[in-house]
Amino acid sequence: MTVSIVLFTSDLRLHDNPALRAALNEADRIVPLFVYDDGLRATGFAVPNRRAFLADCLEDLDSGLRKRGGHLVVRSGDVVDEVRRVVKETGAERLHVAAGVSRFAARREERLRAALDDTDCELAVHDAVVTAVAPGEVLPAGKDHYAVFTPYYRRWAAEGVRDLLTAPRKVRVADVKSEPVLKRAEITGVSPGLDAGGESVGRRRLRAWLNGGVEGYEDGQDDVAGDATSRLSPHLHFGTLSAAEVIHGANREGSPGAQAFVRQLAWRDFHHQVLAARPDAAAHDYRSHGDRWRTNEKEITAWTEGRTGYPFVDAAMRQLRHEGWMHNRGRLVVASFLTKTLYVDWRVGARHFLSLLVDGDVANNQMNWQWAAGTGTDTRPNRVLNPVVQGKRFDRYGRYVRRWLPELADVPDRYVHEPWKLPDDDRADVDYPEPVVELAEARARFEQARGA
Repeated sequence: MTVSIVLFTSDLRLHDNPALRAALNEADRIVPLFVYDDGLRATGFAVPNRRAFLADCLEDLDSGLRKRGGHLVVRSGDVVDEVRRVVKETGAERLHVAAGVSRFAARREERLRAALDDTDCELAVHDAVVTAVAPGEVLPAGKDHYAVFTPYYRRWAAEGVRDLLTAPRKVRVADVKSEPVLKRAEITGVSPGLDAGGESVGRRRLRAWLNGGVEGYEDGQDDVAGDATSRLSPHLHFGTLSAAEVIHGANREGSPGAQAFVRQLAWRDFHHQVLAARPDAAAHDYRSHGDRWRTNEKEITAWTEGRTGYPFVDAAMRQLRHEGWMHNRGRLVVASFLTKTLYVDWRVGARHFLSLLVDGDVANNQMNWQWAAGTGTDTRPNRVLNPVVQGKRFDRYGRYVRRWLPELADVPDRYVHEPWKLPDDDRADVDYPEPVVELAEARARFEQARGA
């Protein structure tokens, strides 16, 4: 009897999973393995919101495998040690794993390869499992990655997306011990509005999106009150949906909205290929401006708590705390506010986001923060997003602001994004802070610091 192991990481699905399919095709029995990795916990990445969503994902994955005659094998500890134990227990001949782009994923692959070197088990690493197009698959002449999105997107679109794989009908699992799957209810500190995870939930959300929402995406993607976005990012992060399947589905729909949505998925692959080529960008400026960032703990706390005095910023930050998710337009505005208006190091914001975001992904989180701070791939690194202008443009009647800032529920529309302009008598009745900084002064400070 031949045995292969598939190590699930950021591909927690049965549909369109090349690593799983390869293991099933070559062996009589497989070990569908997930390891609660001590190394990942040590990085601080295993925060409550992502652990809760992960618990949903693993429970759903186990359920899907059981319907096919198998089950998920769960272990805790160092991922390399646990893989070696499973190899020894089963005599597995090959280990399949999806390629990653973070330094952590690259180190994990190196350690697995070294650990299996003295065994009869080979390591097979599969590209284009986490992304639609593998990092390094499309390259500019003489360079190791694209630093500008538009030329990358042209090549990416021309490259096309691989064919999809069906979910297996039958899964035979080798006899090996397993721990129980962690339940969401066992995890504390979870945002009260956190969505449910799992492949079943993700596939239902994808079908609903393709059957209705995506058509209006081009015009509605920045409508923060209407929330006309797919909310598929957590499922792409955990791999309960494959990026390839999402793109194939959107391309079949074919509307201008679907095309705009696919372009956003290309941004995801773009950031992955940047980080794959420049892993230091997870912690260091991709393009340094010699910034001498300010550290004002009072202002940073006001930002994290959604008490800056700028309603659009505060609404987005409170949404993040409640849902573990934030609308993309909100992410852009709050990141610009922290890094350019308050002139605080982008790493402060990136860490806070990773402490709460259910879709917190090293490549997209860090590179989007660098883009907003002007230290990344933005071709206009000194642009500043005015939170009042952004609020009036994308939340004209203040519905989004009032949803998350109930203290502004009765403020008239014309003041909802500038409550400090309320007449004195009305202003006294509103329990909302004064702005932590004056925008014109903050902009002048930033421009002087950047020499812009």
